[in-house]
Amino acid sequence: MRKTTQAAERASGSSFYTGMRILPRGQREAMFEIYAFCRAVDDIADDPGPRAGRLEALQKWRSDIHALYAGAPPAQLAGLAQAVRGFDLQRDDFFAVIDGMEMDVRADIRAPDRATLDLYCDRVACAVGRLSVRVFGMEQKAGLALAHHLGRALQLTNILRDLDEDAAFGRLYLPREELQAAGITTTALAADPAAVLAHPAICKPCAAVVALAEAEFEKAVAIMAQAPRRVVRAPRIMAEAYRLILNRLVARGFAPPRTPVQVPRAKILLIVLRNLL
Repeated sequence: MRKTTQAAERASGSSFYTGMRILPRGQREAMFEIYAFCRAVDDIADDPGPRAGRLEALQKWRSDIHALYAGAPPAQLAGLAQAVRGFDLQRDDFFAVIDGMEMDVRADIRAPDRATLDLYCDRVACAVGRLSVRVFGMEQKAGLALAHHLGRALQLTNILRDLDEDAAFGRLYLPREELQAAGITTTALAADPAAVLAHPAICKPCAAVVALAEAEFEKAVAIMAQAPRRVVRAPRIMAEAYRLILNRLVARGFAPPRTPVQVPRAKILLIVLRNLL
């Protein structure tokens, strides 16, 4: 019980926390464990320390996940081991998340091509979705499709929301093809990401990513419309909350200065209530 409480505490600051709270106890605790794992490896990726030490820390996580699936989980992963057993969570999805974090650690991602961005989104977002839909109890084919489309929609929204925060880490996730199509040259792409974000044409590649995210949201909504409502309450809340963030980003615009966009807690509670009722 203590481990589950710790996982819940880690999740309490998450955008997904309210959506996770409405789940039945077993599902809720499993989601908290998944989130705690994701948060732990994400913290390693964002640590300002030496890359070698962070790579070693991610490798330690791989070893711990190996041990968990071999039937000898470290004590601190007892709660996650219970979630793995209870919902048949797949080892490869945990490894995919770690691989995604390693992409950030090995080198600062700057203007990846679309194929690299797709791979990154699959690892850091869709893999989490694949773990989550098993907890939600979705049918496999629909669940995998929802994990793919909603995971991409959420991650693309994160990229647009966190442009300046990521630039402070030396990262820029806007796709290279869209930047170049807007006239932002290869020379500029190699520069400080903050300088790229100050480019007069920065709104054009951002608009292209908005369009990608909107298309993924539409596909996710269509999948959820065909699923039993009780099974997709949590992902519906996540989708609606993030769609609201995306809409607010569009309304604000992407030209500097970019004021942070947040969704008031009251808005989240209304989304939750609407889905519960």
